[in-house]
Amino acid sequence: MSGILQGRVAIITGAGGGLGAAHAKVFASEGCAVVVNDINTEAAQSVVDEIIAAGGKAVVNSSDITNYDDSLNAIKQALESYGDLHIVLNNAGVNRDRMFASMTEQEWDTIMAVHLKGHFCISSHAVHYWRGRSKEGKPVDARIINTTSGAGLQGSIGQSNYAAAKAGIAALTLNQAAELGRYNITANAVAPSARTGMTSAVPEMAERMAKPEDGSFDHFAPENVSNLLAWLASAEAESVTGRVFEAEGGRICICDGWRTTAGVDSGAAWAPAEIGAAMKALLAEEVPAQKVWGT
Repeated sequence: MSGILQGRVAIITGAGGGLGAAHAKVFASEGCAVVVNDINTEAAQSVVDEIIAAGGKAVVNSSDITNYDDSLNAIKQALESYGDLHIVLNNAGVNRDRMFASMTEQEWDTIMAVHLKGHFCISSHAVHYWRGRSKEGKPVDARIINTTSGAGLQGSIGQSNYAAAKAGIAALTLNQAAELGRYNITANAVAPSARTGMTSAVPEMAERMAKPEDGSFDHFAPENVSNLLAWLASAEAESVTGRVFEAEGGRICICDGWRTTAGVDSGAAWAPAEIGAAMKALLAEEVPAQKVWGT
């Protein structure tokens, strides 16, 4: 198979279903050899079988992305199977939705482990591999692609754990881009809006995102997001780094992050009683943030 990812090798986490499976199939259709990572090996094997049947290259990997030592095996498998690694696409995720006042420690920790730590583990080992190649004078053209969410960019009622983890992933992406460019590694994140197993489990979302029966453009097809990620993973995207994108249907946006305003400056320490007037001036000049989802 030929395409913009011909000759490249990717690890895609959580690729046994939903967005991850779509990413794996689109990447493979563009010529990429794919390590399909998922703890559900049966689901991962089904994706691999479909890719191979279509003429692509793929293998199953069941490394636990929340376990630092075990996640190294994904990198080892990529190198043993295909001789190199160019792309880590961090996609795996779970939900443990709960209002903050009712959230348990376990619900908090599970989301942080799968999303935030999960984005760290495999990427860390991949970076060690790429940095080593760079120091040896070998060519590196590597990609880290992270998955954030509108919940992380603006908050989401009933998802404080998920929102906090996804916000952390956005900030992590900026740091990775700033630190890893010297090794020819780019880092970008995407906040997708697409039909997945998680959205299908919510009746109102399932109805809104349903595939049209009339054959018209499938706005919420996960492949719409995958196509952007395939381009970001390609050699053509070598100069694009440190960005957070939103992708929905045929629309691609760059998310404009936190920015410092001009502010007010007294030139000296504020007395507590003086801050009320300063705050009034600050709030009068602010550009309101996007509203938290669900408000």
